[in-house]
Amino acid sequence: MTSVSMKELPTMAYPKTLLSIVVSVGALASFLILGSTLLVSQPIGSTVRGYFYGVDNLRKINSVPMLNNSVSESNQNVNVVEDRRKSNPAGLGGHGIEVSSQLGDSGSAEHQLPQSQVKNESSDLKQVELKDLKDEQPHSKLTREEKGNESLEDEPPHSKLTREEKGNESSEDEPPHSMVTQEGKGNKSSSLSDNSKGQENAVVSSNNTQAEQKDAVTSSTSATIYSQENLVDSGCDLYYGKWIYDSTGPLYTNNSCPVLSQMQNCQGNGRPDKDYENWRWKPSQCDLPRFDAKMFLEIMRGKTLAFIGDSVARNQMESMLCILWQVEVPKNRGNKRMQRYYFTSTSTTIVRIWSSWLVHQTPEPFDFAPSGVVKLHLDIPDEGFMEFIKDFDVIVLSSGHWFAKQSVYILNNEIVGGQLWWPDKSRQKKIDNIEAFGISVETILASMVTHPNYTGLTIVRSFSPDHYEGGAWNAGGSCTGKVRPALDGELVENGFTNIMHEKQVTGFNRAMKRKTNKSKLKLMDITKAFSHRLDGHPGPYRSLDPHKITKRGPDGRPPPQDCLHWCMPGPVDTWNELVFEIIKREFGDRQIIPL
Repeated sequence: MTSVSMKELPTMAYPKTLLSIVVSVGALASFLILGSTLLVSQPIGSTVRGYFYGVDNLRKINSVPMLNNSVSESNQNVNVVEDRRKSNPAGLGGHGIEVSSQLGDSGSAEHQLPQSQVKNESSDLKQVELKDLKDEQPHSKLTREEKGNESLEDEPPHSKLTREEKGNESSEDEPPHSMVTQEGKGNKSSSLSDNSKGQENAVVSSNNTQAEQKDAVTSSTSATIYSQENLVDSGCDLYYGKWIYDSTGPLYTNNSCPVLSQMQNCQGNGRPDKDYENWRWKPSQCDLPRFDAKMFLEIMRGKTLAFIGDSVARNQMESMLCILWQVEVPKNRGNKRMQRYYFTSTSTTIVRIWSSWLVHQTPEPFDFAPSGVVKLHLDIPDEGFMEFIKDFDVIVLSSGHWFAKQSVYILNNEIVGGQLWWPDKSRQKKIDNIEAFGISVETILASMVTHPNYTGLTIVRSFSPDHYEGGAWNAGGSCTGKVRPALDGELVENGFTNIMHEKQVTGFNRAMKRKTNKSKLKLMDITKAFSHRLDGHPGPYRSLDPHKITKRGPDGRPPPQDCLHWCMPGPVDTWNELVFEIIKREFGDRQIIPL
């Protein structure tokens, strides 16, 4: 065996070492060349950069629209709508459907998301998406429209009432939203409800953004409802529609108003049911806004509203005071001649003047009519309030029911008729109480529209229907047990109400033809609509007497009751919502309405 010395080993190993080095260098060079080739490719290069640097900005920015597209598009532009509402409130006014479409028809999503979203990593975005979806759904704020839809389950039967039988059918010329019923304002814009469902599931990338979105949705919805309520189409017929059930409740309670008469305090007097407080009047082609007391006082700044007439006028005036009392307690500045309540915040005054017939009356003997019986001069207005009208900006007139009471009718200084009085049967009556009422309407309205110093707005509230069924008020008539509005097929025709309304409209039209001054005259025609509200009267609940009779006796006779005046709160509050709507339309002060 040949031995090799240690000195020879290094000499033999050098060639192998050099060869290994050369091979390694060559392989490394090949790797570098291949790597350089790969890095110049954009897609792979982007992937490599993402791997090395932890985030690919281009892919992250491009992923934002993809995230937004995975949920309802109605959420993309919430903040933009809020900005538009602040910068151009009039642009949102009165268009619930348009606001809804603005929430869905957005432009580029990148411009709407806060910068914090762009800075977050895509993995964080996914985590926030899952977190916010869990947080948003159980705590999402329902819009007013959605609440209206929810209340469908609570709607009493027969809640969809129409003014006339044909009101149940949609006219070809009727706008699509005119058949809104119990849903409140929910069905007025189906797209708004649909979009609001998407808003509940919105993807929000930060806690601040989540809060901003909720505020924006709530504010936009509120602004929409508010502007809808106060910018109603002036061409809409307010008196053709139906009664709908509204679980929102009344504008006040019997305990929150200290000025309502005890006879109209139905809850305080023990009436057991309350649904009569929750029915709202819904015109067919628009919404009658819920009364906004603060806005009313602002529009009536420095002005005076006077209710003039009989006890039904008092009923309406007290309703108005109860509504306004919820935002401000007025100062009582009345005297024996008139009630006056002054609201200091806006220098607004509410006045009531008693005038049973609205024409001149005297107890003095006249011709063959002795003293003791009231004589009505049908062609002379009641000077008891005419001397004040030049100081009133709005006057609401109420009359008619006192023409059923005993009185003597004088026209052209001649006795021409009487009610419950006509001693000389040989004399022929020229007019009855119905004709007398029509003449009195023309007299008083003609005097107002020709008064040289009166420039105000006169609202003639049409004849208020009573509901004494089975007899007159003093002959067994009753409204006991009525707990909801009557359907069309359930209405009992009241011939006296119908003819009184007809005579009133005739007198109104005749007076309009004689108009010479700059005043305005409007007919608030509530008679047909309120013929359905037989449930809204005190009935037997007229006093606090714990021993009062509230049910029919063994012989079927009803207890004494009031089926003429209206419970408060109750249907009478709708009259003042109508008054307010007329005022807004006529004064044209819409620019002062805050949005």
